Amino acid sequence: MTASTPNRPSGTHDLELDKLFGPTGPLGSAVGGYRPRHAQTEMAKAIANAIATQSTLIAEAGTGTGKTFAYLVPALLWGGKTIVSTGTKNLQDQLYLRDIPTVRRALNVPVSVALLKGRSNYVCHFHLERTLQNGRMTSRDDVGHLREISRFMKTTSSGDKSELSAVPETALIWNLVTSTRDTCLGSECQYYQDCFVMKARKEAQQADVVVVNHHLFFADVALKDTGVAELLPSANTVIFDEAHQLPETATLFFGDTISTSQVMELCRDVLAEGLTHARDGADWGKLVSGVERAARDLRLAFPQEVVRLAVNQIAPSSLFFPALETLKNALHDMVGTLATQAQRAETIEQCRVRANDLEGQLAAWNSAGVAARSAAAATEAAEADTGDRVLWVEAFSQSLQLHQTPLSIAPIFNKQREGAARAWIFTSATLAVKNDFSHYNAQMGLWNETAVSWSSPFDYDKQGLLYVPANLPAPNSPDYTDAVVDAALPVIIASGGRAFLLCTTNRAVARAAQRLRDEFARRQLPFPLMVQGEAGRTELLDRFRAAGNAVLVGSQSFWEGVDVRGDALSVVVIDKLPFSPPDDPVLAARLDALEKKGLNGFMQHQLPAAIINLKQGAGRLIRDETDRGVLMLCDPRLISKPYGKRIWQSLPPFKRTRDLAVVTAFLQSKAPEADADADAG
Repeated sequence: MTASTPNRPSGTHDLELDKLFGPTGPLGSAVGGYRPRHAQTEMAKAIANAIATQSTLIAEAGTGTGKTFAYLVPALLWGGKTIVSTGTKNLQDQLYLRDIPTVRRALNVPVSVALLKGRSNYVCHFHLERTLQNGRMTSRDDVGHLREISRFMKTTSSGDKSELSAVPETALIWNLVTSTRDTCLGSECQYYQDCFVMKARKEAQQADVVVVNHHLFFADVALKDTGVAELLPSANTVIFDEAHQLPETATLFFGDTISTSQVMELCRDVLAEGLTHARDGADWGKLVSGVERAARDLRLAFPQEVVRLAVNQIAPSSLFFPALETLKNALHDMVGTLATQAQRAETIEQCRVRANDLEGQLAAWNSAGVAARSAAAATEAAEADTGDRVLWVEAFSQSLQLHQTPLSIAPIFNKQREGAARAWIFTSATLAVKNDFSHYNAQMGLWNETAVSWSSPFDYDKQGLLYVPANLPAPNSPDYTDAVVDAALPVIIASGGRAFLLCTTNRAVARAAQRLRDEFARRQLPFPLMVQGEAGRTELLDRFRAAGNAVLVGSQSFWEGVDVRGDALSVVVIDKLPFSPPDDPVLAARLDALEKKGLNGFMQHQLPAAIINLKQGAGRLIRDETDRGVLMLCDPRLISKPYGKRIWQSLPPFKRTRDLAVVTAFLQSKAPEADADADAG
């Protein structure tokens, strides 16, 4: 591919990039251990071309390609105003604090960079002061954390809570000292000039490169509340890293969700503001308790611990619909009372607006639900009334959520891409199934756009082994997790620990952890066991690396964005193919829509999604040129089902075996040739 910009001859960027990424180029001296990689240079050229022609590029780059530098170099040189969106806040911080400064130094370009996060990441002066005055602490930890945050506010220039490591990111106190879209007073706030959210947005407006994350980007597209809305019109280039996460993130934000937790938070604030500013204006305790009771009754309409139901699966005789009506009426009464007192304080008016919005959302969900449930209205009318959305209910132990989720985000996202011409870059290690991008393109509405895949520079044939154990039961067997542990133990012992066991459900994580703990004790094996949930992900990974012979059991959050290089990780065990749960109402509706078009929902949607997810999990094993290891896929469907071949052909080209002796020999560095006849194909 060649790249060109106005007043530049075609091919100029190619020559420049060859020099920049070459063995004597500036990147070599700026980056320790830098090696030129052909795929990285070619990817950079393709991105430069997309920037020059203001076109769209879907770029899959295998692990080790160096995709971050491949997009940063052309973006910093020719991208104009650039928005880089990442999959996680951790990656966002890494780009802003490490990768972009490194490339900027190497290229010696005067590019200004800003970091923009969602408002819940910045301490709010108003809410901090109110919390200090009200003292609404729920635990002794909160008191200590609040003291730390108050001290932090005297020295911080950004207000970004990630800078305050003394207070855990999950601490409940953050909810009381940060704002939401609903609780922000905006320009009416006395601290508006000092607001960290506003400062961050102003810096982003003026910067050449702005680093955001996918949640922020799509929350903005949906809510116009993150500052990206003001950035997008002036952006010349938008780059999505970890772009495989976009369909799920966009689905989350292009849908609507109302939860009983929101109602309870509103009640908490109404009581506090009413008693503070209008004590004589109403019986605030009685008003609030009526709404709280209605919210609790709505949750109790489902006696089960966890529920996921499409609206048409809820029995007509269920207590759910009357409870929903009761909550709507209780909120209506609250709105009326708040309206009579709103002039007494800005915060009471804000509560009135929130209550009014919640009442409206409940009414809209209910009327759409009535249309969707109506047997007489038939499917076409239900779909017309709900706007091709799936209405469903999700209940947790303490709360209930009402969702409206789009069947497809493609038309919505395409609408966002209309308007001024700009370059759109989508990159990840996992976007295609056997070099076929059709699943991803269909999800995102990226039809007829350029899509290119660059292979990993790693020598998977020598560095890794794919092992599918024989004689495992069907994955839905009640004793399946025990069978996985039994099959994995000899491999874990042969590798001296140094293993991840990745599960598709939290229940499997708990069972596998218990079994391994018992077996390690019984056999007196010296492997430290780390289990997801026992500590934060970062802490668990730090301990895993430091131990050198540990075994970590985790679920979805360890399938991606985890980088353990060297000898600390030599085995990745995956218990099952990661198909979406069958009780997912959105998945069921999407499959049904595909079937109505005469397509095979499993082959067109479920299987490609599982393969892309599996590629992420498999990608944890080999992280650099010197890594060696075994990928153990336990699911017998890889062999027994016709689609199994398509799955392993989409994985890195490891040698394959079903023989435990071959695995043991490989881990002991003898690595004999795997028998082609005994492989997983």
